[in-house]
Amino acid sequence: MQHQTSQSPWKQAIQAGLIGGAVAVLLSLVGMVVSFSGRYIINGVFTMGQVIFLGPILLMAYYAIRRATPQTNRTVILMGLLAGLAGGAVLALLLIIGRLINLQEMFVNASTPLYRVLTFGKDFALGVVLQLVVGAIMGGLAGAIFLIPPRIRTAIIQGLLWVSLVGLLRDLIITVTTRWGPLARVIRSLFASSGLTIVGALIVFVLIAALYYWRAGRPAGQTQTWDLSSSSKQRPIVRWLTIGGIILLLLLLPPILGIFFSDILDTVFMYILMGLGLNIVVGFAGLLDLGYVAFFAIGAYTMGVLTSPELNANPMTYWQALPFAVIACVVAGVILGLPVLKMRGDYLAIVTLGFGEIVRLLALSDWLRPWFGGSQGIQLIAQPRIGNFLLNTQQELYYLFLAGVGIVAFIAWRLRDSRIGRTWMAIREDEDVAIAMGINHVAYKLMAFATGALFSGIAGTIFAAKLQSVYPHSMNFLVSINVLCLIIIGGMGSIPGVFVGALVLMGSPELLREFAEFRYLVYGALLVVMMLTRPEGLWPDARRRLELHEEELAAADEVRAEAEAAAIASTR
Repeated sequence: MQHQTSQSPWKQAIQAGLIGGAVAVLLSLVGMVVSFSGRYIINGVFTMGQVIFLGPILLMAYYAIRRATPQTNRTVILMGLLAGLAGGAVLALLLIIGRLINLQEMFVNASTPLYRVLTFGKDFALGVVLQLVVGAIMGGLAGAIFLIPPRIRTAIIQGLLWVSLVGLLRDLIITVTTRWGPLARVIRSLFASSGLTIVGALIVFVLIAALYYWRAGRPAGQTQTWDLSSSSKQRPIVRWLTIGGIILLLLLLPPILGIFFSDILDTVFMYILMGLGLNIVVGFAGLLDLGYVAFFAIGAYTMGVLTSPELNANPMTYWQALPFAVIACVVAGVILGLPVLKMRGDYLAIVTLGFGEIVRLLALSDWLRPWFGGSQGIQLIAQPRIGNFLLNTQQELYYLFLAGVGIVAFIAWRLRDSRIGRTWMAIREDEDVAIAMGINHVAYKLMAFATGALFSGIAGTIFAAKLQSVYPHSMNFLVSINVLCLIIIGGMGSIPGVFVGALVLMGSPELLREFAEFRYLVYGALLVVMMLTRPEGLWPDARRRLELHEEELAAADEVRAEAEAAAIASTR
């Protein structure tokens, strides 16, 4: 805190403005501004391209003001104007350099259409002046937003964010709601040919702002007070009604969302299954496994070998082969666990990584081609059948994934608070102390590997049945990294965090298709921001949250103790 206050607020404002302008220049030169210059957020008012090069200036100006915490309203506005002017000056400098030098030889997107967007379609001189003026306006707007009372400020910011998001996702929203009957026509009336209509934007803004204003005004302990005052009979009823509503919504999602989004949900659920298993190995037991895809491959290949008529003269059904696939994965988990019992940290990660690559290369080898199909893989894998009903579409297989996730999540939840789960956590925190307390670390480590392999194998069997084929190239190292990343993003050791992490990591790229070829750039930037702002994960375990915010909580306790001491002294 002392470092922040020792620096001049004006210097902070200029630095933040320059950073915002540099980010805007970067986004301009990679082509995002031109690509989205015709994509309106509010039809006829402003485009996504303008948001892309003006947004960083606004955000950095707000960040500088919030970080400096100036004492007077005049200082707030002046800091915002200065930061915005600095950001606008960077963009103006790009225009001037582009006028003097042919930047297109180095940056292919430094073209006439880009300069036309940055000058707002005006002449060069007027466009440069407008860039400075608009930058200053963005900074002044950031200062004005900061001066608004927190409750109103939150409502306004959320309203603006949602208007931008809904306007950008116009095509996606219309596609999803096409089959919603009369409601689809109401939703369609909010949109123009590109983006929201002005009336639609106002409706979205008012609804979202009112919702956040209402939420911000609720007392902090309102929900808790209601729970305490309600009778013991009411609480279970409300809880079961909530659970029932969630289950009903999950059951209705495929017909509501359609085939495309059902396929996305299938992928998300598949990674949730693997994430729940790896969360036991890494999150609960603290065993870093980078070859986790091996168990996924073993489950898929076992299902393929036993059910495909290409490799089996008497193929089994999906349900007949499922127990054998599960047993094969559990045995593989134990086999992997035995040689790595004494390894920890990086050494364990390297060995498990090698195990994953060994399984993939064995499946790819010509030596085992008669059994595993080699590079051609295995085709004609059986799909699950319930009675005479065959589950063979994305929407039908969604329910199989949902059932698998429900069962596995329940098992993981029960294990977490059981004696086994607490033993895993003791090993994770300090294995030497756990051994000294009499814990059989060999048995519990093998149990963690076997349980994680079991869950991953179930995901592999459903994956093989969904595609009716399995190939070695689908079982690469990146799958293990993706599963590990979703655990970190959601929160290490947190079961709800696995669900959130899978939705963010596997669902976001599909939702970001509106950004076309820039979606992974946006996706990567969002992940970086997420890790900087929430290092403990989006839905962390309580212990993990406490570990990462221990200093903040201690500082808060110290401030509270000083305030109490001052209050006691004043009463005397």
